[in-house]
Amino acid sequence: MTDLSRKSLPKMPAGVWMLGFVSLLMDVSSEMIHSLLPLFMVGTLGASVFAVGLIEGVAESTALIAKIFSGAVSDWLGRRKGLAVFGYALGAFTKPLFAFAPSLGWVVTGRFVDRIGKGIRGAPRDALVADIAPSEIRGAAFGLRQSLDTVGAFVGPLIATGLMLLWASDVRAVFKVAIVPGLLAVALLVFGVREPATHAPATRRGNPLARAQLARLGPAYWQVVAIGAAFTLARFSEAFLVLRATDCGVAAAFVPLVMVAMNAIYAGVAYPAGVLADRMSHRRLLAIGLGVLIVADAVLAGARDWPVLIAGVALWGIHMGLTQGLLAAMVADTAPADLRGTAFGMFNLASGVAMLVASALAGLLWDRFGAATTFLAGASFCVLTLLGLALLRARPAGTTTAP
Repeated sequence: MTDLSRKSLPKMPAGVWMLGFVSLLMDVSSEMIHSLLPLFMVGTLGASVFAVGLIEGVAESTALIAKIFSGAVSDWLGRRKGLAVFGYALGAFTKPLFAFAPSLGWVVTGRFVDRIGKGIRGAPRDALVADIAPSEIRGAAFGLRQSLDTVGAFVGPLIATGLMLLWASDVRAVFKVAIVPGLLAVALLVFGVREPATHAPATRRGNPLARAQLARLGPAYWQVVAIGAAFTLARFSEAFLVLRATDCGVAAAFVPLVMVAMNAIYAGVAYPAGVLADRMSHRRLLAIGLGVLIVADAVLAGARDWPVLIAGVALWGIHMGLTQGLLAAMVADTAPADLRGTAFGMFNLASGVAMLVASALAGLLWDRFGAATTFLAGASFCVLTLLGLALLRARPAGTTTAP
């Protein structure tokens, strides 16, 4: 796999690298907050675990649902970068709400608006990656961007842990520092990324959400949408990994290390998995990812101490690395080039609804039956999803997304 990675790296366009570093900086900012937010909501603001699950589900599904509109607008305009800049800027400018929140309502507002920003930038950014990257290394391109994004996702909690130790667990002070990398991400996108000329306004079409346009998204694409929604139902917000750490008795200052561990593994796996996705059956790789998630859920359900918890969290990160960039590449491969923004938006609409259901259900199960039941339920749904994937594999040739 190392040799394959070395062959792909020299071909990677600079724009993909820049978009990866933009994602890295924004994730440093976001994860400095999100790695402590469940603890802040439950311990400082008095929210229930069910409320955390519902808030996280609404927040994440809002981001995913918003992508359908931003993706369609980017297709209609024939431009991606402007919407991406607006979305990143909106996310950066909401960070102070967390630092100064006097009540849960402020946190809900901050999460909601921040996730709208994520939704606005997500589909145009993913479509921009697909526009920039040659088709033969598209899996590697999405894997690279996801890997850099995830480096930020573990650097952020690591910084948060250091600052918590330095500042005697002053959560609000950590939230204030998180504002800086968010602003740097916006600046890098504005000055460091050049949009390809292939999406000039002259190529503008009619409404991408019109029936005639949506009809151009064929059965192979909609199968990817169904698979993505099933994957989202089979897992839930990473906030539950943080809560599982506190449930296992991890000290508050060290709780962000859970996300450090998960995202470090995720970052290390994502790019090699993307390279591999360009060379093997997509569904086989998805099945492997689901199998890893089943084991992760089982380990987390039985976790009682730090080493077992970290083992489960590491397996969760492997699953994410194997599947998330791959699903994005599958969307790009099965959608027309001029409808990629809409295609990513529709894909994330389905995933957004699934995320809301999965996170709310996980919080409800946690409150009523405990943490172990929550993770065992996730494992059970993984098994059902794996069976569904096997049935799809048996369908006639021409309806699949991979050889």
